[in-house]
Amino acid sequence: MTAISDRFETLRRNQECALIPFITAGDPDLATTAAALQILDRNGADIIELGVPYSDPLADGPVIQAAATRALQRGTNLDQVLEMLQATTPKLRSPIILFNYYNPILHRGIDKFLQQIAAAGVAGLVVPDLPLEEAAGLLQPASKIGIDLTLLVAPTSSAQRIEAIARASQGFIYLVSVTGVTGMRSQIEARVPDLLQKIRGVTDKPIGVGFGISEASQAQQMREWGADAAIVGSAFVKRLATGTPEQGLNAIAEFCQSLKAAIKKTDGSKNTPLDD
Repeated sequence: MTAISDRFETLRRNQECALIPFITAGDPDLATTAAALQILDRNGADIIELGVPYSDPLADGPVIQAAATRALQRGTNLDQVLEMLQATTPKLRSPIILFNYYNPILHRGIDKFLQQIAAAGVAGLVVPDLPLEEAAGLLQPASKIGIDLTLLVAPTSSAQRIEAIARASQGFIYLVSVTGVTGMRSQIEARVPDLLQKIRGVTDKPIGVGFGISEASQAQQMREWGADAAIVGSAFVKRLATGTPEQGLNAIAEFCQSLKAAIKKTDGSKNTPLDD
């Protein structure tokens, strides 16, 4: 069992929904990224998604695109991100998922890329521009090295395609809640419960919902609709980029606590926020 599967199994036994925050590596700098990973880990994150800045981030909305641009302008690259992770992952309880576009993986070479991220302590991989039809070339070597490659289900996916993606995806299934790019939204699409039900009808793998969740009440809604994880990106990225690095770190600690408290099971017991 992989680290991600093990985490979901533990949470399921406890009837808990996972919280998966997303931040962009190198924004505002890699030292702050390392600190942010540890703060998220201590304040309610169950798994953490780390975006590698890329010059053409087609799946990302304006907040994450701006963060990636700032990181690239400061010279952040994959080797630096992996060096930071190698020093940081031994301090973390939460498995790390790397969010990386496909072209840089091909450019480096699939086997070399997978070996390097595994050596840095990465447990999973999301490649937003990798279609199912081309996924086998990455799925098979990732599985051999112990990296979970998680595939995305779009709101427009057919029943046949949902079943094929669910069968191939590793670790969990990433349900994109909206048609379009990442970003904070005031309301979650009403069709998410139906999509969750469709996916649940063809697999017992965990399902994480992302794109658009920006506040505690929306994360709670995901749990109530039956999602196994709430994935929150732009709201974390925006907070981390606001003010000084110290202010940003304090802001994501508080936000992470509030999200985790919202998605804990409501059985009458009180939720106790974790310490910073």
